[in-house]
Amino acid sequence: NRWVMETLIMVDALKRGSAKRITVVLPFYPYSRQDKKHRGREPISARLVADLLKTAGANRILTVDLHTAQIQGFFDGPVDHLFAMDILAEHIIKKFEGRPMTVVAPDSGRVRVAERWTDRLGGCPLAFIHKTRDPMKPNQVVANRVVGEVEGRVCLIVDDMIDTGGTITKAADILFDSGAADVIVASTHALLSDPATERLKNSRISELVVTNTLPLPPEKQLDKITVLSIAPLLARAIREVFDDGSVTTLFGGLS
Repeated sequence: NRWVMETLIMVDALKRGSAKRITVVLPFYPYSRQDKKHRGREPISARLVADLLKTAGANRILTVDLHTAQIQGFFDGPVDHLFAMDILAEHIIKKFEGRPMTVVAPDSGRVRVAERWTDRLGGCPLAFIHKTRDPMKPNQVVANRVVGEVEGRVCLIVDDMIDTGGTITKAADILFDSGAADVIVASTHALLSDPATERLKNSRISELVVTNTLPLPPEKQLDKITVLSIAPLLARAIREVFDDGSVTTLFGGLS
């Protein structure tokens, strides 16, 4: 909340300073998971953030890996939605090239993202974890079974963010129970709310690859966590925006 308020205050200051155009760079979009009402009398906080930015004076938003693509429609202006997949995939390919790999979606809602990963990794098999979630208990899931080819393979779980770590650690357990040779995780945003660090430390996941869209405090830095810089992607996008170039060329055909 402090970062959101600081951003709004800076935007307001720029508007009052007669800035010609104000582009807000949000590597992590605040409250992105609250993009719809899951039950009655809940706020749609992602829309509220967009309204606050627009009211403060923002003309354009540049962000990375939104939780859901429809958040782009919440803001009344251009939204450049960037993807960190290429940055993460380059690391995965370099480290695990030559080993049989399966891309795993942690739930059915992430299958589309996993399909993009399979294309990026050369058409490797796709699997997903069938799970149930209690809407009355946030961040608590039950992983039931794995659907797809995982036996004897390196399983790459892909997701947009890691919060408490419950989803990926439970998914890793069921993958190993199904015969996986190794389990790694690639995610753009590392929230790592408690008890995520403890869960990851005690899990059988060999590596968690994330980007630095959010700062990772020293006490949450583990040997099995690899942090990659998102700065080159953002720098290229900012240059295209202010040179009136094409940001679409950075999307890699994604939407």
